[in-house]
Amino acid sequence: MIRRLSFIGLVFMAVLGLGYFRLPALRPGVPVSRPAQDPAKASSAVYPARAALAAAGSNVVNAAAPEPASRPAPIPAPDPLPQALQGVTDIDPHQTEGSKSAPVIMEVFSDYQCPACKNLFTTTDRLLVDNYVNTGKVYLIHRDYPLPMHAYSRVAARYARAAAQLGKLDSVEQALFQSQEKWEVSGDVDGTVASALSPAEMNKVRALVKGGTLDAMIDKDYALGQIYHVNQTPTTILHAKGQTYPVVGVVTFEVLHTFIDQLLGQK
Repeated sequence: MIRRLSFIGLVFMAVLGLGYFRLPALRPGVPVSRPAQDPAKASSAVYPARAALAAAGSNVVNAAAPEPASRPAPIPAPDPLPQALQGVTDIDPHQTEGSKSAPVIMEVFSDYQCPACKNLFTTTDRLLVDNYVNTGKVYLIHRDYPLPMHAYSRVAARYARAAAQLGKLDSVEQALFQSQEKWEVSGDVDGTVASALSPAEMNKVRALVKGGTLDAMIDKDYALGQIYHVNQTPTTILHAKGQTYPVVGVVTFEVLHTFIDQLLGQK
C-alpha cells in the first residue's frame, strides 16, 4: 500500500508522525511529567485542604484530651487508740478525768444513793485522782449505775450528768455524796445540786434535766455494766496492757495503788 502513495502523501504522513512524538500530552495513557518534589510538600501542595483538616483535627484531639488527674491527697489514718482504751466504748468525755493516753483505764460503776459508793468516792477515788489521774497514769471514767432499789439514784444521775456537760461534775458529785443521807430521805436532789452551782449554772442544769436526753446516756452505762456482769456498786474495772481486771466493792487506796503499780510495771 505504501508503494501506491504519492510523494506528498509520504511527506504528510511523516509530519503526522513527528507531531505525534512531539506532543506527548496528547498521547493517551501517558502522564505529564513534573519536577521531582518532596512527598510531604507535594501532599500539602496537592491537597491543601487535607493538610489543614489534619492540623485542625490534631488540635481538637489535643484540646479534648483531659489533663492528667492529680491524685487526691491521702486521707490520714486516725490515730490508734491507746492499748488500754481498746475495747472501752461509749465514753462521755464530760464524765472522765485525766488523759485518755494513760496506760491504765479505770471505769467506776457507781450509784449516788449507794453508801459504799460514797465511801469509795470520798476516800480511795480522791487519793487516786491526786496520785495517778493528775499525773497521767490513770484515765478515770465515771459510769452511772443507778440501782432499782434506790428511789432517787436515777434522778441524781440525771443532775450529775447535766452538771458534767457544764464541766461541774466533780462539784456536784461531792455535793451529792456528802449530803447523801439528807436527799435520799427528802428527795431534794435539785436543792442539793443547787448548793454547789451558781444560779445561772443551775438554770442550765435544770433545762438539760427537763430535756429528757440524759436517760439515754445513763442507760448506755447501765447496759455496759451488764456486759461486765456488774451486780453491785461500786464496781471498778481496770484495763491495762490488753487485760481487764474487775474489782468489786470498796477497796482501800493502799490496796488499789499497789495493784496499779504492778500493772504499770508490767512489760
